[in-house]
Order: sequence, then structure tokens, then C-alpha cells
Amino acid sequence: MRINAEHTAALIIDVQERLLPAMSENGQLLANTIKLLKGLQILEIPSVFTQQYTRGLGDTVAEVKGLYSDFEFTEKTTFSCCGEPAVDVKLNQLGKNTVIVAGIESHVCVLQTVTDLVDLGFEVVVAVDCIASRHPFDKKYALKRMMKEGATLSTTESILFELLGKAGGDKFKAISALVK
Repeated sequence: MRINAEHTAALIIDVQERLLPAMSENGQLLANTIKLLKGLQILEIPSVFTQQYTRGLGDTVAEVKGLYSDFEFTEKTTFSCCGEPAVDVKLNQLGKNTVIVAGIESHVCVLQTVTDLVDLGFEVVVAVDCIASRHPFDKKYALKRMMKEGATLSTTESILFELLGKAGGDKFKAISALVK
């Protein structure tokens, strides 16, 4: 399966103030997530954001929210984003069949969402360098399960260049500068 920009949206799961600091390699996770989001903006790929139980886990981190003048999120208490009808509505309104997934935690909300998205017929691409768990062991086995369930695993740089599709032009220059 090739990732095609015209048919792709992103789902960014629970990158929140009280969750992010507890994640393994959280600094690299945040840097990669910001790189992915900036690249998706350059390529005009829409992104949907969720927050798990905001009152307890805080808002989406400022570094992510600050990338968007019109940042909005969907509140959820279900682990799978697909358990929240408002997320399903947003994804369906976008009319895309491929969803790039990033966020936390790998073995809980991300895994359950990925499984449900695959079951709903979406092509799912997991940005493996943009997901994390508190313990690397949990992420390792969540990735194995996601792959078994039918998700495609990839990295930020690979995803962005695949969405771009060709060298040349302003978008190529912007993506090239972003990944350096």
C-alpha cells in the first residue's frame, strides 16, 4: 500500500501535559511528533486531535497546540478513539481512507484505536517514532500486535516523503529542510 496525500488524514492521540512526561524517550517523541505535524501542514493533510480525560490528564501540550491557530480537540474517555462518536464523525467528514496515527500510549489508546480503524476499513499507518509508552517493552509488543492486525508501520521521514511523492518544488524544499 502506498500512502497518497489526497486520501490521507492524521489522528493524533492524547499528547497531553500529564501523559507526555511519563513516556519513555518523551523528548524525542515530542520532537518527532512536531516534525510530523509540521510536515502534514506543509502537505495540507488534515489532523484530528484527541484528549483523554482532560480534567485529569491536562491539555494537549503547548508545543503541539501552538502549531495551529485554530487548534481543536475531541474529548474522550474511551481508550479507543473510535469509541468516541465525535471522532468517528470527524474522520468520516474528511472522507479519507488512510489514517496516519501518532500519540500515546502505544499499548492502550493507540493500539485499541489502530485495531478499530483497521476493522472499520481504514488503511492505517502508524508513525512508530511518534508513539510511546511508559515502558519500551509495552511499545514493542503493541507494535507487533498492530502489524498483526493489519496496520502499516513507518517513520516520520518516510511518511512525509511518501506523501510528497516527488522531488522539486516548494513543498519538497520545506519537507527537506524540516527533516534535516
